[in-house]
Amino acid sequence: MEEQQQQQPLLEVEQCVTSIPEDHEATCWGCGLRLIFASYAPVFKCGWCGAITQSNQTSRKPDSVCFSHWRNFRDRFFVTVLILFMLFVICGGVWAVYPVVFSISTFCGIFHCILTGVLAVFTITSYCLASFKSAGAPADMRWGSYPMVGKNDLENYTFCTYCSKPKPPRAHHCRSCKMCVLDMDHHCPFIGNCVGASNHRAFVFFLISVVISCSYAAGMTIYSSYRIWPPLDFENLASTRRSMGYIKMLIEIIGTLASSAFFLSARGLVTVYIAFASLSVNAGIGVLLFQQLSYIYEGNTYLNRLSSLSVMHGERGLQNLIRFFGCPYSVSRVLSGYSNTGKLQDNSSSKLL
Repeated sequence: MEEQQQQQPLLEVEQCVTSIPEDHEATCWGCGLRLIFASYAPVFKCGWCGAITQSNQTSRKPDSVCFSHWRNFRDRFFVTVLILFMLFVICGGVWAVYPVVFSISTFCGIFHCILTGVLAVFTITSYCLASFKSAGAPADMRWGSYPMVGKNDLENYTFCTYCSKPKPPRAHHCRSCKMCVLDMDHHCPFIGNCVGASNHRAFVFFLISVVISCSYAAGMTIYSSYRIWPPLDFENLASTRRSMGYIKMLIEIIGTLASSAFFLSARGLVTVYIAFASLSVNAGIGVLLFQQLSYIYEGNTYLNRLSSLSVMHGERGLQNLIRFFGCPYSVSRVLSGYSNTGKLQDNSSSKLL
């Protein structure tokens, strides 16, 4: 009986030994070293250079000529439309609105002319920087062989199958620009360029200038429309408002406004159009600006947020906005102190709970 009890543990040990998986070999694309793993892994990281390799990664064919031409045509079309719209709002607004402004007083007219010039220059300058400045091309890295690649030279780098080059962390390949972009947020067809590490600040400044300029244009055109609109005749509405329902009253008001709009001059029609266009553009750009600022506050980008919804790439807080806009030291110190105070209060409240 004792001999049988001693043999039973030995059998269990032999079963455990035979269950060890076989080793698998893989080659790192960054330094060319052969790596050995205890089990098969589709994605692995080199212990020497730090490059990340996908075992099933294959080279991709370049995009077709028709696809490339279509993207170029789309970007040029949107850029042309946006430039023409900005010029129309600036020139048409000055032509339609400023006779009304100068009729108030000469000082008021000169002041608003200067303000319009400043906003126009700032908007066009920020647009040109965002559109024509490089979005941020990654630096050329040595790769391929062990003596040439040093320790941790390609830390968290991946391999771009389009460019056939190393791709840094937080970089993405843009098929429209045909290059990898550092900290790529998205490709914007309205600027004909990617939004990346080099022009992201100029793009956000452009959005801010558009929101301010459209708000200013909407306010000026609404005021001018009120001054030049033909007098409205609401006598029938006032006499029959007790017997009419709310829907009929609304239809009567819209009809009265539409009939009076036929007597507007060309300046009046341009003013009304600019008012509606400015309000519409301001709503859309305002949502985009809020989205951009929220991503910057979280220390993330749009593409990284889509690729990893549950992973935060950095600490969220006002320090990200301070770092992004390059605030002076005095301002950044005050804002950082304010954000740290808020964090301390949150931590204290959570501890009490």
